[in-house]
Amino acid sequence: MEKINNLINSMTEPFLLIGDFIVRIGLGVSFFLHGFGKLPNGFRHGVSQGFIDFLAAKGVPLSEMFAYLVAWGEILAGIGIILGGLLIKRDPIMANLITKLSGLTIVIIMINALLIAHSNWSIFIGERGSVLFASEQLFLLLLGFFFFIKGNRT
Repeated sequence: MEKINNLINSMTEPFLLIGDFIVRIGLGVSFFLHGFGKLPNGFRHGVSQGFIDFLAAKGVPLSEMFAYLVAWGEILAGIGIILGGLLIKRDPIMANLITKLSGLTIVIIMINALLIAHSNWSIFIGERGSVLFASEQLFLLLLGFFFFIKGNRT
């Protein structure tokens, strides 16, 4: 077992410095795309009317304002998670702050997404598609907590 462990460690050793960044890329791109998807005609046009109507139907007050906040929050948090990793050597304090604030934004958005948009989904029971998608939502929430708590500390 020790030989197998040492072999695997020797294979992965060169990638230790980019391990966290791989997670950043995945979370950042995912969150950016979630937000950008709510802007059907790109950045110069408004948030999808369908998303606004969905929030209104769920009883969210000021649904148009919240639709914009969610869409832009997802876009900026996704960029922030990646940017926080890119700026570590240039400005470590600012990079850490960007990472933590982006992580907190993700946590806030995901808690509300689970409570409002996905309240009828379950992690353990239900249709296969809903269970799998709910687990993705939970995973995004946990990654947000990870970066909010850890920031850029190693």
